[in-house]
This record gives sequence, C-alpha cells and structure tokens, in this order.
Amino acid sequence: MATLTFSNISMRFPDGTEALSDVSFGVSRGEFVTIVGPSGCGKSTLLKIAAGLLDATAGSVDVDRNGIGYVFQDATLMPWRTVRRNVELLAELHGVDKDERQRLASEAIDLVGLSGFENHYPKSLSGGMKMRASLARTLTMKPPVFLFDEPFGAVDEITRERLNEETLRLFEAEKFAGLFITHSISEAVFLSTKVYVMSARPGRLVASFDVPFGYPRSPEIRFDPRFAELSGEISHALRGAHS
Repeated sequence: MATLTFSNISMRFPDGTEALSDVSFGVSRGEFVTIVGPSGCGKSTLLKIAAGLLDATAGSVDVDRNGIGYVFQDATLMPWRTVRRNVELLAELHGVDKDERQRLASEAIDLVGLSGFENHYPKSLSGGMKMRASLARTLTMKPPVFLFDEPFGAVDEITRERLNEETLRLFEAEKFAGLFITHSISEAVFLSTKVYVMSARPGRLVASFDVPFGYPRSPEIRFDPRFAELSGEISHALRGAHS
C-alpha cells in the first residue's frame, strides 16, 4: 500500500480555471517521486490538495494528514526565534514536552548540518542555511510523508546542489515517502526514484521515468552518461508537455 495515493484528482477553481485533470499515482515509504512540468500546470496545487489545504473538485487522496511534513518555497522562519526555537516549533505545537523537543531539535539540527548555529537568528543566516533550518523543523516530527514545494528554487546553483545532497542524506536516513516539485530536470534525476512529467494546464501526467540509480548517491553521478541521457529524455517529454 502506498503511503500517499492520489486517485483521479481534478481541480477547477471558482473562477473557472481548470488546474488538474484526472491525476492518479502513489508514493510509498522509501520512494522519492518528483514532478516536473510547465509553470502554472498545477504542481503546487497537487501538494496543497495532499496536505488538505485545498479540496479537489473530483477524486480522492489517501494519506494520514497527521503524518505529513511540508517544506515550502520559502523557509518561513520566525525572525524573533533562534534556529533552535524555530526548529522546535512543530514539536511545541504538537504538545511535546520541553526536554523531548529539545532532544528532537538537536538531532534534526545535527542531521542538516547546522550544529553551531543553534542560537543564531534567521537574519544572520544565508538562504541555504534558512532552508536547512526549515528542513530540520519538519524533521523533528519524523513524518512518513514529505512534501517539497520547489524548496531550493531561490538559492544559487552551488547551494542548490549541496541542499540536494543534504536532502538525499535525510531521505536515506529516514526512508520517508517523498514528493518533490521542481523546474530543474537535473535536480529531479539526482533526487528521485521516479520522475513524472505533467502537461500544461490542466495538469495531467503525460510521462514517467524510473531513475536507474540506487542509494546512496554520489554527487559525481551527475557526470554519468546515463544521467545525461535520462535528463535528455525528460527534457524532450517536457518540451512536448508545453505544447
């Protein structure tokens, strides 16, 4: 059984915009699925439906919404809280006692490579460090499902590659069910077990690609000829999705 299942999801907004059409697939624990597609094709809408932030017009989602971690495009850190206090926030909201949430926060901060910055405030962090703090905050609750809404789109390419490597390390450690939205084909191939291509609006799945690399993955895999070949195939399908 998949941990997250979309069944015949369609979405039409009140203004008549048809965002999604008959989308069906599942993601199990230990799978990392990425969706690429044209801007405005409904990728982020699909994540919001999964999280219960939007109600689909048709179809259904099978997931335990108490077990979802959501990483947004922006780090959404509270500027008046230190890194540690930001990372503790979800556990605090879930009523976890102080000692346990401090332990969970310390563990998550170490996992994302922010040890030594616990007492820093967001204004003193780089964009990449802010995203690491956002990842750590979600990790404290050890969700079985992780939703990533283009979380690294605003950072430079080198930082993005490092964050990709951090995300893979977290995935290898936690074996969550990952659903990741991106415009970057190389990012999709590097992270994923499977890549879906979505059409222009209304978004529907038009192609799928199994990624033939196991885990753990070295950064050097980006230079493997098979990596370039698969990226080219996805790029070709994506160009067709725009038409």
